[in-house]
Amino acid sequence: MTESELLNNINKNVIQGRVFSDDEGLEDGWVGKPAVTELVQQALDEGLSSKKIIVDGLTNAMEVVGKKFETGDYLIPDMLASAECVGEAMDILKPHMTKDGVESKGKFLIATVAGDLHDIGKNIVSIMLKGEGYEIIDLGQDVPSDKIVSKVKEEKPDYLGMSAMLTTTMQKMKEVIGKIDEQGIRNQVKVLIGGAPTSKDFAKQIGADAHCSDAFQAIDLLRSGM
Repeated sequence: MTESELLNNINKNVIQGRVFSDDEGLEDGWVGKPAVTELVQQALDEGLSSKKIIVDGLTNAMEVVGKKFETGDYLIPDMLASAECVGEAMDILKPHMTKDGVESKGKFLIATVAGDLHDIGKNIVSIMLKGEGYEIIDLGQDVPSDKIVSKVKEEKPDYLGMSAMLTTTMQKMKEVIGKIDEQGIRNQVKVLIGGAPTSKDFAKQIGADAHCSDAFQAIDLLRSGM
């Protein structure tokens, strides 16, 4: 298999949402064929750089997935399956990235705020940002405001992402930003928020730096420098 064919196969399998060879794809006829984890390892074994695998095999594929999601061809479970492929691939690639000169784009702390157990959107964002080259610290769901603030002080992230799916919990985002401001470290971290009940107006109201409607918009904002 040539380098181009190998990268193309990684790309196709991400789009199909296949992590392992025994996984089914979104289309018939994929079971038993090498999937993302096997192909990424093969690419490394054949001397491809982690950077090339990320850019040509993973990132390009997720751009296709994003367009399919926007047009309604893919639903959230489909996008989540592709994002899982990227997450597994990045775990394999991580030990090779420093050697290949792939630098972290920054540290990104992310959490679903206190009282909220919804985390599908947060998980997709976490996985896709990992694929973009960010160092992800995922605190999980239902995270108390004080814990988020404490982790911001401890980890000194470049970015803080907060998610909420309920109108009753979205005010926790304002609480976290207020507490970070009280600690005198608000200007040290950029805050991005997301979740169904949130909006650009709400982000502005609570002093967040940006609102993201989905993972793809988060990536676009970060690529633009916000």
